[in-house]
Amino acid sequence: MGAETRGRVRAALAPVAILAITGVLGAAQLGGCGSKATAGRQQQGNHVTAASDVEAGRYLIAVGGCNDCHTPGVMQGAQVPEAQWLTGIPVGWRGPWGTTYASNLTRMVPLYDEDDWIRMVRARNGRPPMPWPSLHAMSDKDLRSMYRYITSLGPKGSDVPAFVPPDQTPATPFIALVPQVVPAGGAPAGGGGPGGSAPGGGAPRAPAGAMGRE
Repeated sequence: MGAETRGRVRAALAPVAILAITGVLGAAQLGGCGSKATAGRQQQGNHVTAASDVEAGRYLIAVGGCNDCHTPGVMQGAQVPEAQWLTGIPVGWRGPWGTTYASNLTRMVPLYDEDDWIRMVRARNGRPPMPWPSLHAMSDKDLRSMYRYITSLGPKGSDVPAFVPPDQTPATPFIALVPQVVPAGGAPAGGGGPGGSAPGGGAPRAPAGAMGRE
Protein backbone atom coordinates (compact mmCIF):
# COMPACT_ATOMS: atom_id res chain seq x y z
CA MET A 1 0.00 0.00 0.00
CA GLY A 2 1.49 3.35 -1.09
CA ALA A 3 1.89 6.38 1.16
CA GLU A 4 -0.93 8.23 -0.63
CA THR A 5 -3.33 5.28 -0.18
CA ARG A 6 -2.41 4.91 3.51
CA GLY A 7 -3.10 8.60 4.00
CA ARG A 8 -6.57 8.27 2.49
CA VAL A 9 -7.37 5.25 4.69
CA ARG A 10 -6.23 7.08 7.82
CA ALA A 11 -8.35 10.11 6.90
CA ALA A 12 -11.41 7.90 6.34
CA LEU A 13 -10.99 6.06 9.63
CA ALA A 14 -10.36 9.13 11.79
CA PRO A 15 -14.07 9.97 12.36
CA VAL A 16 -14.76 6.33 13.21
CA ALA A 17 -12.00 6.34 15.79
CA ILE A 18 -13.31 9.56 17.32
CA LEU A 19 -16.82 8.07 17.56
CA ALA A 20 -15.47 4.89 19.13
CA ILE A 21 -13.47 6.82 21.74
CA THR A 22 -16.49 9.01 22.49
CA GLY A 23 -18.66 5.92 22.97
CA VAL A 24 -16.15 4.32 25.35
CA LEU A 25 -15.85 7.50 27.41
CA GLY A 26 -19.62 7.86 27.50
CA ALA A 27 -20.04 4.28 28.72
CA ALA A 28 -17.45 4.88 31.43
CA GLN A 29 -19.23 8.01 32.60
CA LEU A 30 -22.51 6.09 32.82
CA GLY A 31 -20.97 3.40 34.98
CA GLY A 32 -20.48 0.99 32.09
CA CYS A 33 -23.08 -1.62 32.98
CA GLY A 34 -26.58 -2.56 34.08
CA SER A 35 -29.38 -0.19 34.94
CA LYS A 36 -27.10 2.88 35.04
CA ALA A 37 -26.26 2.45 31.37
CA THR A 38 -29.91 1.86 30.50
CA ALA A 39 -31.01 4.92 32.45
CA GLY A 40 -28.33 6.95 30.72
CA ARG A 41 -29.52 5.89 27.29
CA GLN A 42 -33.07 6.85 28.21
CA GLN A 43 -32.03 10.23 29.58
CA GLN A 44 -29.57 11.16 26.82
CA GLY A 45 -30.92 9.08 23.92
CA ASN A 46 -32.71 9.86 20.69
CA HIS A 47 -35.02 12.81 20.61
CA VAL A 48 -37.25 14.82 18.30
CA THR A 49 -35.72 17.91 16.73
CA ALA A 50 -38.02 20.79 15.82
CA ALA A 51 -38.03 24.59 15.61
CA SER A 52 -38.62 24.72 19.38
CA ASP A 53 -39.15 22.41 22.33
CA VAL A 54 -42.86 23.30 22.28
CA GLU A 55 -43.14 22.25 18.62
CA ALA A 56 -41.29 19.01 19.39
CA GLY A 57 -43.72 18.37 22.24
CA ARG A 58 -46.71 19.04 20.01
CA TYR A 59 -45.41 16.45 17.53
CA LEU A 60 -44.82 13.87 20.27
CA ILE A 61 -48.33 14.38 21.65
CA ALA A 62 -49.86 14.03 18.19
CA VAL A 63 -48.00 10.91 17.06
CA GLY A 64 -47.97 9.31 20.52
CA GLY A 65 -51.76 8.97 20.58
CA CYS A 66 -52.13 11.10 23.73
CA ASN A 67 -55.21 12.79 22.28
CA ASP A 68 -56.99 9.46 21.84
CA CYS A 69 -57.63 9.17 25.56
CA HIS A 70 -57.00 12.68 26.88
CA THR A 71 -58.92 14.81 24.35
CA PRO A 72 -62.74 14.56 24.12
CA GLY A 73 -64.03 13.55 20.70
CA VAL A 74 -60.78 12.39 19.09
CA MET A 75 -61.62 8.67 19.34
CA GLN A 76 -64.92 9.43 17.61
CA GLY A 77 -63.08 11.06 14.71
CA ALA A 78 -63.74 14.69 15.63
CA GLN A 79 -61.32 17.40 14.49
CA VAL A 80 -60.74 19.00 17.88
CA PRO A 81 -59.21 22.50 17.96
CA GLU A 82 -55.73 22.44 19.45
CA ALA A 83 -56.79 24.83 22.19
CA GLN A 84 -59.01 22.03 23.53
CA TRP A 85 -56.41 19.26 23.45
CA LEU A 86 -55.63 17.19 26.54
CA THR A 87 -58.50 18.48 28.71
CA GLY A 88 -59.39 14.97 29.95
CA ILE A 89 -62.37 12.68 29.47
CA PRO A 90 -64.85 11.84 32.27
CA VAL A 91 -65.51 8.37 30.84
CA GLY A 92 -63.84 5.62 32.84
CA TRP A 93 -61.71 2.68 31.74
CA ARG A 94 -62.83 -0.27 33.86
CA GLY A 95 -61.04 -3.54 34.43
CA PRO A 96 -59.75 -5.76 37.24
CA TRP A 97 -57.71 -2.83 38.60
CA GLY A 98 -60.85 -0.66 39.07
CA THR A 99 -61.86 2.36 36.98
CA THR A 100 -59.35 4.94 35.80
CA TYR A 101 -59.85 8.23 33.98
CA ALA A 102 -57.63 10.00 31.46
CA SER A 103 -56.45 13.16 33.21
CA ASN A 104 -56.95 16.72 32.21
CA LEU A 105 -53.26 17.15 31.47
CA THR A 106 -53.53 20.92 31.11
CA ARG A 107 -54.39 21.05 34.82
CA MET A 108 -52.45 18.06 36.15
CA VAL A 109 -49.02 18.49 34.55
CA PRO A 110 -48.44 22.09 35.80
CA LEU A 111 -48.84 20.81 39.36
CA TYR A 112 -45.24 19.62 38.94
CA ASP A 113 -42.22 21.69 38.03
CA GLU A 114 -40.35 20.37 34.99
CA ASP A 115 -37.70 18.32 36.81
CA ASP A 116 -40.21 16.84 39.25
CA TRP A 117 -42.48 15.85 36.36
CA ILE A 118 -39.65 13.94 34.69
CA ARG A 119 -38.79 12.21 37.96
CA MET A 120 -42.45 11.26 38.43
CA VAL A 121 -42.69 9.81 34.91
CA ARG A 122 -39.49 7.80 35.43
CA ALA A 123 -40.69 6.37 38.76
CA ARG A 124 -44.38 5.81 38.17
CA ASN A 125 -46.06 2.60 37.05
CA GLY A 126 -49.73 3.44 37.20
CA ARG A 127 -52.91 1.69 36.19
CA PRO A 128 -54.05 0.77 32.67
CA PRO A 129 -54.68 1.85 30.02
CA MET A 130 -51.99 4.53 30.42
CA PRO A 131 -48.87 3.26 28.56
CA TRP A 132 -46.30 4.13 31.24
CA PRO A 133 -43.55 1.91 29.72
CA SER A 134 -43.65 4.05 26.57
CA LEU A 135 -42.95 7.16 28.62
CA HIS A 136 -40.19 5.36 30.52
CA ALA A 137 -38.45 4.65 27.19
CA MET A 138 -38.36 8.32 26.17
CA SER A 139 -35.32 10.54 26.55
CA ASP A 140 -35.34 13.36 29.09
CA LYS A 141 -35.22 15.86 26.23
CA ASP A 142 -38.44 14.50 24.73
CA LEU A 143 -40.14 14.45 28.13
CA ARG A 144 -39.12 18.07 28.62
CA SER A 145 -40.55 18.94 25.22
CA MET A 146 -43.84 17.29 26.13
CA TYR A 147 -43.95 19.13 29.44
CA ARG A 148 -43.28 22.48 27.76
CA TYR A 149 -45.95 21.88 25.13
CA ILE A 150 -48.62 20.81 27.64
CA THR A 151 -47.93 23.75 29.94
CA SER A 152 -47.98 26.13 26.96
CA LEU A 153 -51.66 25.27 26.43
CA GLY A 154 -52.61 26.81 29.76
CA PRO A 155 -55.02 25.18 32.25
CA LYS A 156 -58.52 24.62 30.87
CA GLY A 157 -61.66 22.73 31.83
CA SER A 158 -62.05 20.79 35.04
CA ASP A 159 -60.51 17.76 36.71
CA VAL A 160 -61.77 14.32 35.72
CA PRO A 161 -63.22 11.93 38.34
CA ALA A 162 -60.83 10.21 40.71
CA PHE A 163 -59.95 6.51 40.53
CA VAL A 164 -62.74 4.12 41.55
CA PRO A 165 -61.63 0.90 43.35
CA PRO A 166 -62.52 -2.45 41.78
CA ASP A 167 -65.17 -3.25 44.40
CA GLN A 168 -67.13 -0.08 43.59
CA THR A 169 -69.27 0.84 40.60
CA PRO A 170 -68.40 4.15 38.94
CA ALA A 171 -71.08 6.81 38.76
CA THR A 172 -69.94 7.84 35.28
CA PRO A 173 -70.13 6.06 31.92
CA PHE A 174 -67.23 3.66 31.46
CA ILE A 175 -65.63 1.38 28.88
CA ALA A 176 -65.10 -2.23 30.02
CA LEU A 177 -61.59 -3.48 29.25
CA VAL A 178 -62.26 -7.17 29.89
CA PRO A 179 -62.93 -9.98 27.41
CA GLN A 180 -66.60 -10.48 26.57
CA VAL A 181 -68.04 -13.97 26.03
CA VAL A 182 -70.81 -14.02 23.43
CA PRO A 183 -73.03 -17.12 23.60
CA ALA A 184 -74.34 -18.43 20.31
CA GLY A 185 -77.27 -16.24 19.34
CA GLY A 186 -77.08 -14.19 22.54
CA ALA A 187 -75.74 -11.03 24.06
CA PRO A 188 -72.34 -10.85 25.80
CA ALA A 189 -72.38 -12.64 29.13
CA GLY A 190 -71.63 -10.62 32.25
CA GLY A 191 -71.58 -6.92 32.79
CA GLY A 192 -67.93 -6.32 32.00
CA GLY A 193 -67.15 -5.34 35.58
CA PRO A 194 -63.94 -5.90 37.47
CA GLY A 195 -63.01 -9.48 38.14
CA GLY A 196 -60.54 -8.84 40.93
CA SER A 197 -58.10 -6.30 42.22
CA ALA A 198 -54.67 -5.31 41.03
CA PRO A 199 -52.18 -2.98 42.64
CA GLY A 200 -51.95 0.53 41.29
CA GLY A 201 -48.17 0.56 41.01
CA GLY A 202 -45.36 2.25 42.87
CA ALA A 203 -45.89 5.88 41.92
CA PRO A 204 -44.38 8.52 44.20
CA ARG A 205 -46.58 10.94 46.09
CA ALA A 206 -48.16 13.40 43.68
CA PRO A 207 -49.41 16.92 44.27
CA ALA A 208 -53.01 17.33 45.38
CA GLY A 209 -55.27 16.96 42.38
CA ALA A 210 -53.05 14.47 40.55
CA MET A 211 -53.68 11.32 42.59
CA GLY A 212 -55.92 8.59 41.22
CA ARG A 213 -55.78 9.86 37.66
CA GLU A 214 -53.70 8.65 34.72
